[in-house]
Amino acid sequence: MAKVKAVCISEKKGEQKHPVESAELKIDHGIVGDAHAGNWHRQVSLLAAESVAKVQKALNFELKSGDFAENILTEGIELFTLPIGTKLKIGEAVGEVTQIGKECHQGCAIRELAGDCVMPREGIFIKVLQEGTVKAGDEIEVI
Repeated sequence: MAKVKAVCISEKKGEQKHPVESAELKIDHGIVGDAHAGNWHRQVSLLAAESVAKVQKALNFELKSGDFAENILTEGIELFTLPIGTKLKIGEAVGEVTQIGKECHQGCAIRELAGDCVMPREGIFIKVLQEGTVKAGDEIEVI
């Protein structure tokens, strides 16, 4: 069973994301209170804990939820293999996959420290189709 491992936000762009207890996902917006939310195709970012573990092996420090700027850290689902257009029920919310991966920006703190950033290859983005609350432990289902 796939599930949400953590929900993370940043109040300002350029700041590292930090875990929150829960988040409200809004249509045409994304996560309420997150600096990267807005009416565009990358409203919410998702990254699998399994992807983070690949990078963790090479490090001598512990990665934390949000370190790769992901809004939702998942477990038990291979996100980067989902086709664009796939619909996911995440907690009470529903989102549609709009992008796989992204270009890594200059000065990425994790890439500098770890020599690698997995978000550009294995992170995905969704737009919100159905509003709802998402929290750690929620089930993720392909619908």
